[in-house]
Amino acid sequence: MPLSEHEQRLLEQMERALHAEDPKFASALQGADLRALFRRRAVLAVAGFVVGLAMLVAGVVIPLIALSVAGFVVMLGCAWLAYASWRRIPAPGEIVPVARRKVRAAAGKAGKAGRAPTMRRFEERWQRRRDDGNL
Repeated sequence: MPLSEHEQRLLEQMERALHAEDPKFASALQGADLRALFRRRAVLAVAGFVVGLAMLVAGVVIPLIALSVAGFVVMLGCAWLAYASWRRIPAPGEIVPVARRKVRAAAGKAGKAGRAPTMRRFEERWQRRRDDGNL
């Protein structure tokens, strides 16, 4: 959910104040840009796909079945990685706080222990509504 203009201004003011007070701490909290990380992964996966395609063609031209199969496997893995990375790129205005990412990871681990994903989503929505006061 994107932030309103007022919330974005407040966030920018707090960031500037934090950078002014303690630049080392602020740079440590900043972390990596998720958009750049997932975009870089997708580009590397596309490059790997091209390498796999070259392996497949080379295996066909030089009659090496193992090279062709390896090229196909590389292509398949890179296509999956590119798709998964591209889907995870956040929207331009979306901010994914570190705390929320940790909560999502913990919820995913708890879900594997026995809860159905649909029920967990309903419970998360209900909790968000209660926290926001939108009952």
